Amino acid sequence: MEAIFIYILKTSGLITLFYLAYYILLRKETFFNSNRWFLLSGLITSIVLPFVVYTKIVWVAPTRTNFTSSINTTIKTVPVEQSWFDTHLNLCLVILYVSIITLLLLKFAFDFYSLKKVIKGQTIQNQADFKFVDVSENIAPFSFFNYIVYNSSLYNTSELENILEHEKIHSEQNHTTDVLITRIFCIVFWFNPIVWLYKKAIMQNLEFIADAEALKKITDKKAYQYTLLKITTHENCVAITNHFYQSLIKKRIVMLNKNQSKKKNYWKYALVLPVLGAFVFLFQVKVIAQEKEAKEAKEDIVINTKSDAKDVFVYKIKKNTTDKELDEIVQKLKTNHEVIVAFTEVTRNSDNELTGIRVDIKRKNGKSQIMQTSGNEAIKPFGVVIIKNEDGTETINLQTGKETHQPVTLSESSEGAESYNNDEDFPIPPTPPTPPDAPEFPEGPMPVANIDMSKMPKPPVHPKDVNDEKAMQKFNKAMEEFQKKMDAFEPNMSAYEKEVEAVMAKRQAIYDKEMVKFNQEMENFNQEMKNFDQEMKVYEKEMKNHEKEMRKFEKENKSK
Repeated sequence: MEAIFIYILKTSGLITLFYLAYYILLRKETFFNSNRWFLLSGLITSIVLPFVVYTKIVWVAPTRTNFTSSINTTIKTVPVEQSWFDTHLNLCLVILYVSIITLLLLKFAFDFYSLKKVIKGQTIQNQADFKFVDVSENIAPFSFFNYIVYNSSLYNTSELENILEHEKIHSEQNHTTDVLITRIFCIVFWFNPIVWLYKKAIMQNLEFIADAEALKKITDKKAYQYTLLKITTHENCVAITNHFYQSLIKKRIVMLNKNQSKKKNYWKYALVLPVLGAFVFLFQVKVIAQEKEAKEAKEDIVINTKSDAKDVFVYKIKKNTTDKELDEIVQKLKTNHEVIVAFTEVTRNSDNELTGIRVDIKRKNGKSQIMQTSGNEAIKPFGVVIIKNEDGTETINLQTGKETHQPVTLSESSEGAESYNNDEDFPIPPTPPTPPDAPEFPEGPMPVANIDMSKMPKPPVHPKDVNDEKAMQKFNKAMEEFQKKMDAFEPNMSAYEKEVEAVMAKRQAIYDKEMVKFNQEMENFNQEMKNFDQEMKVYEKEMKNHEKEMRKFEKENKSK
């Protein structure tokens, strides 16, 4: 039961994450189709990702069991029982959760029944892939898969054409599936208010898609907007359908008149990926501890320290140590202990295991240390061991298993010790240049629209009896007055659009200016990279000379 609750909480959290990403970053963009798939992928990801578990294995040393037989002690364990309150609270929560789901499922079934009741007994006209159903009820036009339901007596020819083009888009793009999926999520996660907002966002975006696609086939944009306003008088609709009218007419009209978003804003979709990665890293990593094999434990490094040792730092090299890990060890020894180490003559077998390696250790005082191994089999683990003593001195050891190779005391002078007869240090590799950061598009508040939607004129109510000539004449006259008021209202919308365009133009100018600086910085960076490549060639050449001198030094020591 606990696992189910944890899964539901994780899923709810992911749904919230995707909704916030849409609301903050994508809500005002005109990438309607991309937003549709982003929102749907958010729902799918939220139910799949909690099942994805990354297993991380942590190797631990084998445990040793000690047996003692002095006193036989019997320990009694008392089972911990849940309290009466906790048990009944969990039961009540389950009953409440299932009860509300049951009620929502009944409501879902009733909506299907209402839809069937509207279509049943009506004449269905098949045209291409669509099934047109002309009803007599005062109901808002809607589509359900390939069914398109409307009342033709309420609209003139032009209005009906606009409505049908809109509903055809819903049907062609299978928007009913989106509606049903979100409805199911609202049933299962009814307790999460974000899910209901998520459903609203999907429904709203589907209307934006249908409006945008319909306008590609409709020549009179203004007439289409009038049709939107006229449909507001028909408030009856079926809940599980794509109905022409929803309570977002203002947003739809604004989106119809909004400029297309720039393609460079597509980068916003990628911002959710690192957050999902963080979710997996924080909640979906399962750590499993496994004991090392006995053979490997025997071959591991055994550190023998003096009684006055304060701290011990071990930099271990094993058969599966990668080149990247070797480079990290070199950097850590140089940064933390001022010890210069070079790993050269690295050889590997077909399993990418180390079979040979040469270790050169040198300090600025000239004292050096060399260890080299090679063969056909994988190497045994060895390590560079730094022992910090109580008196502040540090001792460096190369250790393989229990064997310590040529200890060198870093605080000692080089007098009387084997030294590398070259006063030069290891060649220091050049530091690569840092690339410049790309500018971000300026953000900030948009101008406040001086448009009072409450003052928008209300369309007249269409007569129920279309054969009533007197009523129809009165309606047509009222429609003419309504259109005049809408023409007077439209300049306010145009003025607001110009204000928005002016603000965006200023921000674009700032961004373009920053981009000019960024391009100049990139040119400088590219030139620095060319210089860096030249310095790397010099560094590689110096390293080869250094290796030759180290080999010469080793031969001289062997001859002694």
